[in-house]
Amino acid sequence: MKAIRYQEIQGNSFGYFALLGILGLIVAAGGLAAFYMEHNGHWVTGMTNQVVWGMPHVFAIFLIVAASGALNVASISSVFGKKQYKPLAPLSAFLSICLLLGGLTILVLDLGQPDRLIVAMTIYNFKSIFAWNMILYNGFIAIVAVYIWFMLEKRMNKYSKYAGFAAFFWRLILTTGTGSIFGFLVARQAYDAAIMAPMFIIMSFAYGLAIFILVMMAAYNWSGRELGDATVRRMKNLLGVFVGAVLYFTLVYHLTNLYATEHHGVEAFMLRDGGIYTTLFWWGWVVIGGVLPLALLYGPTGDNRSAIGLASVLVILGGLATIYVIVIGGQAYPLEMFPGKIVESSFFDGGVKAYSPTLAETLLGIGGFALALIMVALVVKVLRVLPESMSDAIADPHYKAEK
Repeated sequence: MKAIRYQEIQGNSFGYFALLGILGLIVAAGGLAAFYMEHNGHWVTGMTNQVVWGMPHVFAIFLIVAASGALNVASISSVFGKKQYKPLAPLSAFLSICLLLGGLTILVLDLGQPDRLIVAMTIYNFKSIFAWNMILYNGFIAIVAVYIWFMLEKRMNKYSKYAGFAAFFWRLILTTGTGSIFGFLVARQAYDAAIMAPMFIIMSFAYGLAIFILVMMAAYNWSGRELGDATVRRMKNLLGVFVGAVLYFTLVYHLTNLYATEHHGVEAFMLRDGGIYTTLFWWGWVVIGGVLPLALLYGPTGDNRSAIGLASVLVILGGLATIYVIVIGGQAYPLEMFPGKIVESSFFDGGVKAYSPTLAETLLGIGGFALALIMVALVVKVLRVLPESMSDAIADPHYKAEK
């Protein structure tokens, strides 16, 4: 592999400023939505005292999970010694921080009173998985920031591998913590499963890499830089492996639940009788997020960049559907207050909880996504994190042998 030269993009074209303008408008809309909900109270949302996590949490959890996966490229280069991925490691690390900040911004603005964050920062209940996640999020940002410094500062390059190891293991712990939020909630039939933690880890690999592929392809196409087929091919093959693994864990999760009699009710709800949740599971989680991307990545169109981009978009859309089914569907299913007994009351006990996301909630979630992308766009303009060229002659160590 030849020496890689990093250079920031010029960022003075009409297209670049148009991109920032569009994303800025989306962020502004999200901010206005947050102000509207904070000023009027959460009664203007679709959330209730039965469904307390709504659409903002779907976007926030998706971005937090994807942030861990966006570090895939950097981790593969440092931890597994794959030099082909090393040139794109700085972009991978920056993208992971931007996605995490976007997700955390949504959570902060959805608190109703953002000053409650001070309580979360100063008072810790170490029996709560939420308190542990506060530490994990801050630790992830700090460790990855040090990792970036070691990669970009020549005199610190010799330590970058150690920082990469630390970032890799921390990201696994972080995603385990996020998955454990659901795995530890034994009161919810749809959540109470140890497999939630590893399933969230593999979902993070797929969602984060899908976003990275789109960002990488956009950055090179829009800046007029060369991106070789070898790099794109490696990324798309890796994405296919992760998407297939998500489907495998999905199968194991539901087969395990079907084996246990106590989970037959929630499985019937999710797989057959859940209405919108059943539709999103089969068409969103399985078909759009799994089957179609695999067909695009490994079918006749596998080497077509438009197909790879479309597959990445489908993985992201399927990922949002997946998180929606897990978060909202898990709350909608009635609590098993007394197993084996029918419980009915005027307080909706025993009934499926209704939830319809409002425009304000959706705008806040999309605004957090746009905020993360704005940060990425500014990073590649201000800092030298993007290689000038990723052509096969430069980035592919086997280029000469193939010729």
